[in-house]
Order: sequence, then C-alpha cells, then structure tokens
Amino acid sequence: MYDMLFSPVKIRGMELKNRVIFPAMGTRMAENRAVTDRLIQYHVARVKGGCGLNIVEVAAVHTPSAPRNFLGICEDDLIPSHKKLTDAIHAAGGKAGIQLWQGSLAVGMDPAARIFMVNDTTIRGYTLPAITLAEIDEIVACYGEAARRCVEAGYDCIEFHCAHNYLPHSFLSGGLNHRTDEYGGSFENRARFPLRCIRAIRANMPQDMPLFMRIDAQDDQLPGGMTLDDTVAFCKLAQAEGVDVLDVSRGNIVTAATVYEVPPIDIPRGFNVDNAAYIREKSGMITVAVGRINTPELAESILEQGKADMVVMGRAQLADPEFLNKAREGRTEDIVYCVGCNQGCYDGFCDLQNRPFITCLRNPQLGREEEWALTGTETPKTVWIAGGGMGGLEAAKVLHQRGHKPVLFEATDRLGGQFLTAGRAPGKQEMADAAELFGRQVENLGVEIRMNTPLTPELIREGKPDAVILAVGASPIQLPVESTDAVQVVSANRVLDGLDEIEGETVVIGGGLVGLEVADFIATRGSKVHVIEMAEKAGKDLGSLRAITVMGKMQTLGVEILTDTRFEKLCENGVVCAGKEGSVAIPCRNVVVAVGSRPNDSSALEKACAELGISCTKIGDAKQARRALDAVAEGFAAARTL
Repeated sequence: MYDMLFSPVKIRGMELKNRVIFPAMGTRMAENRAVTDRLIQYHVARVKGGCGLNIVEVAAVHTPSAPRNFLGICEDDLIPSHKKLTDAIHAAGGKAGIQLWQGSLAVGMDPAARIFMVNDTTIRGYTLPAITLAEIDEIVACYGEAARRCVEAGYDCIEFHCAHNYLPHSFLSGGLNHRTDEYGGSFENRARFPLRCIRAIRANMPQDMPLFMRIDAQDDQLPGGMTLDDTVAFCKLAQAEGVDVLDVSRGNIVTAATVYEVPPIDIPRGFNVDNAAYIREKSGMITVAVGRINTPELAESILEQGKADMVVMGRAQLADPEFLNKAREGRTEDIVYCVGCNQGCYDGFCDLQNRPFITCLRNPQLGREEEWALTGTETPKTVWIAGGGMGGLEAAKVLHQRGHKPVLFEATDRLGGQFLTAGRAPGKQEMADAAELFGRQVENLGVEIRMNTPLTPELIREGKPDAVILAVGASPIQLPVESTDAVQVVSANRVLDGLDEIEGETVVIGGGLVGLEVADFIATRGSKVHVIEMAEKAGKDLGSLRAITVMGKMQTLGVEILTDTRFEKLCENGVVCAGKEGSVAIPCRNVVVAVGSRPNDSSALEKACAELGISCTKIGDAKQARRALDAVAEGFAAARTL
C-alpha cells in the first residue's frame, strides 16, 4: 500500500527507507541553544513512527545573533548535545538532518543580540543598519564552521535555509534586497551571498553527504521579488556549488503571504505542489514537495504523478507520530489527522507568555512523549463521561487505552460537538471529517457510547460510577430579541448546522471567529452580510495566520464589518446599531447572533457526585468557553491522571 511513498531513495551516500521528511519546525524545546532530552524524545517518537528523514529545526550558525530558545550549532560545546540526538535517531532506525539558519528578527530574540538586515531597516522608530561587508564575511565563515560541527555531531545531511525572509533569502530577493554594492542590484549580485554560504557549507562536508536547500518557490505579493523562473535559475547555480535537493517552500513575513509558511486550514491541501513540480522539471534536481500534505493518499498521488521525489509531512506527524506506520499497514482509519487549525503549533510557538514550547490540538503529548507516556492502570475504574465533543472523546480514548472502563453519554445523535459545527463553515470540512472520524475511532476501540442519552443525577445515583468527567460543553448566548414578521433572528450555530435556513441580506451580531465564519457561510451562498462588533477589532480570537485568511475572505466576499458598533434593537425592516457616528439603521431580513457561549449548567451532576463521594472533573467549555485545544488537553489530562 502506498508503494511510492514507502519506496527507498538514495542521495549521494545517504539511503532513506521512504520518501517522507519530518521537516525543520521551530519548537522552542532547546535550552541555551542546546538539544534537550525533550527535543530528542520528540524526534525519536516520529522516527519510531516510521519517518524516513528527520530534519532538526532551524539551528543558528552565529552566536551573537542566535535566540536562546532556538537551537544553535554555533559553538563547539554544542556538538555533544547534537551527537546525543543523532545517536538516538540512528538507534531508532532513522536518518538525521539539520537545518542551518541565520535569521534576522525572530521570536524571542535577545534584546542585546546583533540583528543583521540586508538593508537599513527602521522598526518602531529605530533604524537597524544594513549588514556590512566584513559582517557578511563573518557570517559566511560561520556557515562553514557550523557545517563542520554538523559532520562531527553525526548528521546524515545538512539543509541550508534560503527562504522565509531570513538573511540568505533577503539577499536573493529583489523585493527585499535594495543594496547598491556588489551584493545588490542584479540577479548575479543578489545571489552572491547565498552562493558563498553554500560553498562554505559544502567545503566542510564529506563528498558523500547530501546538501539540501529550503527555497521559496516564489515571492508572493512582493513587488520585484523572485519569480518561479528566477528560483529555477538560482537553483541551477546552487546545484553547481553542491546542492543536491530542493525543499520547495513558500511565504514571506513582510506580506500576507506569511500564511504560506505554516498554512492554516483555509489554504488548500497541496497548494504548493505544482510550484515544486515546475521547479523540478525546469531544474532537473531532486525536489521535495511541501504544503499541507496531510493524508497518505495525497502524498502518494504527488509522487506517482512525478511532481516531486519526496514529500514533507510535518504537522501530520505532530498530530500523530504513528502516522506513517499506520499508513504503511493500511490502518488509515486509525490515523489522527492534522486539520490545519494552527492552535498548538504556530500559535503555540508564538505564545511566549503561556506556552514553554509547541503543542497540538490533536496530540496533547507533543513535547512530553516520555513524560506523559500512557501506562496501564492497576486499579481499573468505571468512568462516566458526560458529553461526546472533542474533549470527551479524548478522555474516553485515553481511559480505554489505560485499562479503565469509560462510558460516554451524549445527549444528541452525533459525536464531535462544536468541532463538528465549526467544520460546516466553508473550507473547514477537514474539521468535520476529523470529528466524525474521532467518534468512529473511539467507538471502534470498544468504548460504550450511549447516544441521545444525557447524563442525569438519577443515572449517577443509580449506577454509582467510580468517577465522572463533565464535558458538557457550552451553548450560544442568546439575546433577548425575538423574530418579527419582517426579520428572522437565529443563532450562528443553528445556521452552521443547517437547522435554520438563511436567505437575503443578513446582519451578524458578533465579529469573533464564529461570527466571521457564519458570515462566510451566508455570503458564500450569495447573500449580502454585515457584521457588527462591539470591540475595536474583529477576529480578535483568531490566531494570527487564520486572521489573515479569514479577514481576506471577508474582503473578497464583500462582507461589511462595522467595529466599535453595538446592536440596539430591531426596526421595521432591519436593525438599529450604535456606532462612532451615532445610531445607524441597517436593512436586513435576517439577524444571526454570534456573541459567544457560556458553559452549560452541570451543577446538578456535580451535586450528585459530591453526595456519593464520586470524583468529578470538569473539562473544556464546561469550565469556560475556549478553544478546542484546551478541551482536548484537559480531556487527556483528566484521563491520564485517573
């Protein structure tokens, strides 16, 4: 099954058992730039899960500009920690690569760090000077020294990062490089710095060791930037200097094209594959396809069609470290699929205040593979779970895996809860599919599931379970406004679930995630939509990349968004709102309410448990309406610690 995906490939002296790469993704698991046991366990889990090549995340080559919470390969005393990682990957049956990186501005950059910019750059009123010729020489030498350390550390290959606005890409791109010396202006001049870096790296590598290069296919939304043909031309120059493999990415942080770096669910699967195929055809080089390749079927199709020689499957293996073993064995119904939510990986990476390292909505064990490894219980308990949303399903799964007897009570005729509703919005079918599959997976484990059966105090008193987990979720907040003959008033959830039909001009009250997605749902069907939001900004509960895609969709659909605007009342043919300029009437046939949710009342269940001395744990939206990331994490924690 998936014969191309699991066929071996040899590049110089390195032979890989399959065509799948776990890419270099920032984790913030490093400490003082060194590899940690946490990072080792994270990689080893994916190697044991069947991955052919693990490329270790961006490793800084230059100490004074290296953020401390990023990995580094910039000093000799870091070599032992890297050697420990490569030894572990090899012992688990995998191959180890490392990505060499020289950034400019980065998350967590030390305030005193040297920051190299291709041009003079003003940020928040402070001008960062362009990198000097002497500093260019310094950085080139650092790339060479870093490559030497990688060889000593036992890596099987090296990847040169020449994408995503980092220093080599900033020099290469005419949209970013505005220098007037020998490193700016013409294509040949702009290519000079990255080619010097490649020469320095290759000079410090054994002949049989492959060199990869991560490259942007093109500079989206960047006037004067690299075109596909420019990239092909540069790749040919890089090949002449010793690059063997092109890892074709996309995205830059100075335009909305940053969404292509960690593409959310709104970006189609495999969106960058055709670019990789073009570069492969024109350059004749070994090429890796990247970009929301999260099913084995898609990966196999890309390889079968000759669009790439290998594929990157990154977040797919964050969500399920056993992804490849399951695919190879034909157990695709058992795979836990990434849905491109970005809540744990990208948003978690950027959340320096609340998260020590990345996580994953679908996999709460990410980064704690050994610490939170599941163990069988010595005292099996009967545990009743109220609610079959994502948190309740996670709790049921983990309890069963540990040897407890979970019984799941779901008040409706469907599993998946709010996640299933979210998947009804345009472009989010993957979420609905994931919710439905999760329900089947839990059922297939043999967990007892009682559909259309709300858990009641009477059932608890009669059955006396050993423990209860309350995952009863939240319900939409209702406004004290009733429909009239002229204007229909409905809730956003009912619209998304297909329970209420919407036709004609519509006002959505609430400009958060749910309000914007129901606006998308309605506007996509051809109706004019106005969104009114009390705050100064709509979409404040969206992650930064999803905000770009969602707000861009609103603009494309012609959805009018009125911020600092409050709903006042219905009028004869629409609504009256209070805004900055006073009251305004908006004609409409429908009003959709999306002003948030509040936890469903579980006090009677809690009281019944307390009376009987039964352990009772509340998780997810039942505690406080939040994101699915929190519900799943709390469901896992409740089941892991029982």
